[in-house]
Amino acid sequence: MHSAVPMDLFEQNWSIYRAVVQHDLMGHADLTAATALALRSWLEARAPGTRPPLAVDLGCGDLSALAPVWRQLPLGGYEGIDLTAQVLPLARQALGAVPYPSRWQAADLRVWAASNDEPVDLIHTAFALHHLSDSEKAEFLRQARQRLAPGGLLLWADVFRDPGESRQDYLGRYRHRIHSQWSVLPAEARTQVIDHIDQLDHPADRAVIVRQAEAAGWRWTWLWNGPQRAEGLAQLEPI
Repeated sequence: MHSAVPMDLFEQNWSIYRAVVQHDLMGHADLTAATALALRSWLEARAPGTRPPLAVDLGCGDLSALAPVWRQLPLGGYEGIDLTAQVLPLARQALGAVPYPSRWQAADLRVWAASNDEPVDLIHTAFALHHLSDSEKAEFLRQARQRLAPGGLLLWADVFRDPGESRQDYLGRYRHRIHSQWSVLPAEARTQVIDHIDQLDHPADRAVIVRQAEAAGWRWTWLWNGPQRAEGLAQLEPI
């Protein structure tokens, strides 16, 4: 969604998104658990006496799934960034009171990656980068590598294509999945989701994106993959 969408359209799209999460149609429950485990493991491995990490959440959305995870982390600061300005008050409310500074920004994640602001220790992004083209994803990986402090971590949750699978083949099987497995959603909502992915989704090829990440200075590790061969969580560490 774009930051300039009318409020009624935002509310409509947001209600569909919330239904997808609530009914676990994209594996958010297992993904959230895998993300929490990855974050805890990374924090425990940090050297004793290291300053609390600064975290940025690119495409934070409304934090409906991850707010409980962020609240429990001993962070030095959290910044939630999303292109849709209307979602940020929802995210702020979901996070609630935390013992570290938090701030919110309506911005394009590509602008953040290209900026020369202070390095951060932790970058998290979920279901946002698949809206970028392949070349834009590669550029993001190069720029994000420069935004990360030594010893930092990038956690990337998203949808991905099978190695060698075309975008059209991916979209075809995702449409079939929605038609056959998402009957809990009204037909109109399913149609809107399909229209969205047809127009805007460009999931990375799993093999290609790993090579692009390595070329940009990252070591790639798959931490979780959903049973539908689409959703996945990757851990990227500086080489």
